[in-house]
Amino acid sequence: MRELIELRENKRFFDNETGPLLRSFFPKSRLLVYCDGTLLGRESTDEKAERETVKPSAVLSINYSDDVASMHFFYDGKSNEISCPAEKNAVKRALYSVVSNLTGRSLPWGSTTGIRPTKEALVMRQQGKSADEIRKFYSEKYFTSPAKINESIEIAEAEKQILSHFPNTESFEGHSDYNLQTNGYSLYLGVLFCPSICLYCSFSSHQIDAYSSLVPGYIAALKKEIDFVAERFKNRRLDCIYFGGGTPTTLSAAELDDIFSYIEQKLDLSHLAEYTVEAGRPDSITADKLQVMKEHGITRISVNPQTMNQKTLDLIGRRHTVRDILSAYELARSFNFSCINMDMILGLPGESIEDIRHTLSELKRLSPDNLTVHSLAIKTAARLRLEWDKYEDLDFTNSVAIMDEALATGREMGMHPYYLYRQKNMAGALENVGMAKSGKDGIYNVMIMEEREDIVALGAGAASKMVRPDGAGGIQITRCENVKDIRNYIDRVDEMIERKNLLFSDL
Repeated sequence: MRELIELRENKRFFDNETGPLLRSFFPKSRLLVYCDGTLLGRESTDEKAERETVKPSAVLSINYSDDVASMHFFYDGKSNEISCPAEKNAVKRALYSVVSNLTGRSLPWGSTTGIRPTKEALVMRQQGKSADEIRKFYSEKYFTSPAKINESIEIAEAEKQILSHFPNTESFEGHSDYNLQTNGYSLYLGVLFCPSICLYCSFSSHQIDAYSSLVPGYIAALKKEIDFVAERFKNRRLDCIYFGGGTPTTLSAAELDDIFSYIEQKLDLSHLAEYTVEAGRPDSITADKLQVMKEHGITRISVNPQTMNQKTLDLIGRRHTVRDILSAYELARSFNFSCINMDMILGLPGESIEDIRHTLSELKRLSPDNLTVHSLAIKTAARLRLEWDKYEDLDFTNSVAIMDEALATGREMGMHPYYLYRQKNMAGALENVGMAKSGKDGIYNVMIMEEREDIVALGAGAASKMVRPDGAGGIQITRCENVKDIRNYIDRVDEMIERKNLLFSDL
C-alpha cells in the first residue's frame, strides 16, 4: 500500500497551494486533506480501506486564528512547530521551512506553486531591475534554488525580446496597463479528438473512431464561435492563432481546409505573427493534411514523440511506433514549415535515465526548430492516477540533473530556453521548458503564460482569459470556460458564446 500523508486545517484558506506544496515533498504518497476534521474529496472503497489500515507517515496541521497561522509538522517520530501571518505566501514559506527542515529535503523551486514562476522575473527585468535584485527577490520570497533563479532570468530576457516585436510592450509603469497597450489578442481553437487516449492525459479528449459522427456538428459549433470573434474583436489586432487539442489533425484534410478557409473569410490575418497547428500525434499526420496546412499559411506545427522508446509508447497507449514518428517528421520537413516543434516528457512510467538519454539522442539527431521538455504531471482525471495501483511500482525518473541534461541537449542543438511553466504534481517538482533556435520561439506560448493579452478560446473545454489592469498597479485575470463534453458543447454553443460575450463586454 501507498505511504499516506495528511494535511489537517481548521479552515479552507490556502489548501489549493498548501496541498500541492506538501505533496511535492512526498511525490509517491497519497495526500489526505482534512478541513475541521472532515476528509475533503472522494475516495474509492480501496482507498477508504487503505486510509483505515495505514498509519500516515507525515502529518501537517495548520490552525488559522485571527491573522495568524500556526503549524505543527510530525514526521519520522519527530515534530516541529512554526507560526506566521495568515497570508498566502507567508503560509507557503512557513510550510516549506518546517517540512524541509524536518525531512532534510529541498525543492528546486522552493515554495512556488504557481504555473508562471518566470512572470515576476519578466516584470522586474522590464522595470529595469538587475539580475542580482531578482536573485535576492526569489531567494527571500520563495527559497528558489540559485540554478532555477538563473533559469528564470534567462527566460525573462528571451521573453522580453519576443514581446519587444509587438507595439508598446515596453511602455511600462510598474505593472500598469502593460497587457492592454498592444491592443492585440490571441485565438485558441481546441479540437478534443484523438487517435487514442494517452495514459497520462487529463483532458476530456474523445477517441475519434468512437466519436467521428460528432465532427460535423463540432465544426459547425466552432464556426458559430468564430462568427462571434469576428464581430466582437473586429477592432483588435489578431497576433496568434493556436490549434490545440486533443489532436487537431485527427480531422480530415477536407475538414481542416473547411475550418482554415472559414477563419480566413471571417478574421483579419494581416498582422498574424504566428499560426500554429499542434499536429502532435504522428499517426494523424498525412501528406494531404500537411499540404492543406501549408496552403493556408500555417507557420508552426508540432510532431510530438513524447518518447522515442517503443516500450513506453506501448505502455502509455500511443498506438504508433517510433518509426511512425520518424516518418511523420521527415514528411513534415519536406513541406518546409517555418518551425517544427517536438515535445518530450520526463518522468514517464518505467523509463530509466538510459531511456531518457536515448530519446534525447534521437531528438538531437532530428534537430527540430523548437523543443518542449515536459515534466510528467499526474492529474486527478488521468487514467494513470485512476489506475495508480497498476503503475505505482514503476520508476518515474526525473530530477534536476535529468532536466539539466535535457536542456543541455537543446543547447547543443543551438537552442535557448524561452518560456517555462509549472503544474501541480509534476515529477521531480520541476517544470516544463520551451526551447527554440534563433527566431523559432513559440510566441503564443509566451502570450498565454505571461498573460500579456486576451486569449479568446473556442471549442470544447477551452478557457478564455480577459486581461485588464486592476487599478492598483497590477493586473486582473478573468476567465470563462466552455463545457468539456463534446455533445454538450455542440448543444450549448450559444451559451458558450454568451459566456464570452459577457466576459468581453467592455470591448
